Amino acid sequence: MPKNRNAGLHATMNDLGENAREVSVGVLNATLADAMDLTNGVRMAHWTVRGPQFAALHALFETFYDQLGEATDEIAERVVQLGGTPDGTTQIIGEKSRLDPYPAGLRDGMDHVKALAARYAALAKTVREGIGATDEAGDADTADLLTGFSRTLDKALWMLEAHRG
Repeated sequence: MPKNRNAGLHATMNDLGENAREVSVGVLNATLADAMDLTNGVRMAHWTVRGPQFAALHALFETFYDQLGEATDEIAERVVQLGGTPDGTTQIIGEKSRLDPYPAGLRDGMDHVKALAARYAALAKTVREGIGATDEAGDADTADLLTGFSRTLDKALWMLEAHRG
């Protein structure tokens, strides 16, 4: 799993072992970059969607980026709780995101749905991998946080797939 870009961890009274914290911070920071990248793609879809399902998709995409905003906040705060520093700047997100770039020229609602579904599926897969890695490292709390995020991603993916018919 990804390592934290920071040299070492900050002091904390958190009783998790250093290895568990390092593994979790690496997983969380990789997830943070992907989730923030996905948030920006969802915002782009929200701003530019056109077509017969405009109203429904515009509202759905707003719900999605609100959910992602809450999730990224929880992820970043967990990084700090473990003694790490969140990798949340635009430059780091662009460098670290494992998602395919969001196509800026999309306008058609169903094209946005297809593009977002692929990105939600990709992030859900890496989040599930992170659940296993953080659980194996001994950090049940981070595994639990990621499990909740996984459910959110899967529900959004289901909603996107339902729009595709």
